[in-house]
Amino acid sequence: MDWLANRWTGVAAGIWIQWSCGASYTFSIYSPLLKSTQNYNQSTLDTVSVFKDIGANFGVLSGLLYSAVTPYGDRLLSSNKSKGSSLGGPWIVVAAGAVQIFVGFFFIWASVVGLIHQPPVPVMCFFAWLAANGQALNTTNVVTGLRNFPQYSGTIIGIMKGFLGLSGAILIQLYHTFFYGDPATFLLMLACLPAIISVLFMFLLRIYQVEDCDYKKHLDDFSVITVIIVVYLMFIILLQNAGSLPYWVRVFTFVVLMVLLALPFGIAVKAHWEDSRIFSQAPSIETAAPSIEYQELPREEVQVQDTLGDVLPLEQEMNLLQAMCTVEFWMLFVTMIAGLGSGLSMINNMSQIGESLGYSAIEIGNMVSLWSMWNFLGRFAGGRVSDYIMQRGWPRPLLLTVTLGFTILGHLIIASGFPGNFYLGPVLVGICYGTNWSLMPTITSEIFGVKHMGTIFNTIAASSPLGSYILSVRVVGYIYDKEANKEDNSCFGIHCFMLSFLILAGVTFLAFLVSLALYFRTRRFYKLVVLNRLKHYAR
Repeated sequence: MDWLANRWTGVAAGIWIQWSCGASYTFSIYSPLLKSTQNYNQSTLDTVSVFKDIGANFGVLSGLLYSAVTPYGDRLLSSNKSKGSSLGGPWIVVAAGAVQIFVGFFFIWASVVGLIHQPPVPVMCFFAWLAANGQALNTTNVVTGLRNFPQYSGTIIGIMKGFLGLSGAILIQLYHTFFYGDPATFLLMLACLPAIISVLFMFLLRIYQVEDCDYKKHLDDFSVITVIIVVYLMFIILLQNAGSLPYWVRVFTFVVLMVLLALPFGIAVKAHWEDSRIFSQAPSIETAAPSIEYQELPREEVQVQDTLGDVLPLEQEMNLLQAMCTVEFWMLFVTMIAGLGSGLSMINNMSQIGESLGYSAIEIGNMVSLWSMWNFLGRFAGGRVSDYIMQRGWPRPLLLTVTLGFTILGHLIIASGFPGNFYLGPVLVGICYGTNWSLMPTITSEIFGVKHMGTIFNTIAASSPLGSYILSVRVVGYIYDKEANKEDNSCFGIHCFMLSFLILAGVTFLAFLVSLALYFRTRRFYKLVVLNRLKHYAR
């Protein structure tokens, strides 16, 4: 695929891998089947869900693998001279993730259809973890995009993380079109489709030198297509909510969606053609000629004293152990435990929240889809807005703090139980949750460097499922089971989740305070180091 591979087809390939591998966001579709066929109560189901979250967020192995197979710095120059360098690269991480997704979901499918005997809960938890851990292959798309477009890190991460958040809505449209009422077959599809797409496009993911081109223009083109896809998906969901659609209409709308998703490849062709008129194609790192040198930014060897009197470490490229010795690492870790853990707790229980408030199955499914789009909107807009405020001298942690404040409001709305709260509360939580997911990897790369960013960020991200376990199983699941009817483990009424979401709001307030402290601690660092780094790329 050398003749197809370039910087822009890599973006398009990353988009397709991202939207196909977010099956963890469709848990609400097949969780009722899993609960009934395996005879789980709500706490047991939440435990399986937490292991799913651990798999989706604990991508340390993929980060380590990415660092091992993708050259950087001095290793980069030596790899350019090696004839076997093409055997390495980001595609290895994608291939490993594809295998995990297939094996994990295939086992879950075999269990619910009775192909194998009902496995013990720990075994089911392991395969839920394995299936979702394949989703960590998105580390490849995020870090590769960041290295290909360092001056627009927020924008490219927003696009990549955005399509991962949007994947739930797209996969649920696939469910409504071809598998509605048959979640077992949908599970089998989740085993096959992401693996196939990953294998088809993984060789297009490569790292290129940063050239003096107008990358923003073409990234804006990708952004326009992204907005069109979101608007179209909202139209389809509202149409489905208005009434039952004939089969041919569902097929037609889904075909149009696939055409829209194919448009990024058209943009990639156009962008590559325009760039090639100005510069010859920049060789990829894995296949570059020996005469090509990769130029890194000079490291800042100074130290900056923050407003609290502490000395901030400014070594640009930290490894995991070095990062874990900093206060900033643990502040981000605690923020994800409390802030994003509460968001995961909400999405894991959306079906039960809808049922307790009297919404129909179609409305609940549509809300899961809409939540995926709010999640996407937060990831996409959060990246662009953070780039915008950075260009005006405001650190990204400030936006992180603001979004956590709105997350608190979303949890309080759900807890209130007023009519329509199921539509308004998840919108706020979804947008803020998505925004945080686009900010966290960018902030991580700016504070600790890009070289080991995949490993460091995925270690920090492991705190999110930890928070989900504490809040979803030990708080939400426990309170729900206490309020539920003992005969069928179901609960109806506002009281089912009111106390739970008041607790989630309080925990998110803790994350808000920690994030605010992070902003004050790093604002001088951003002013003297990160913004100067961006000016270097702008020259």
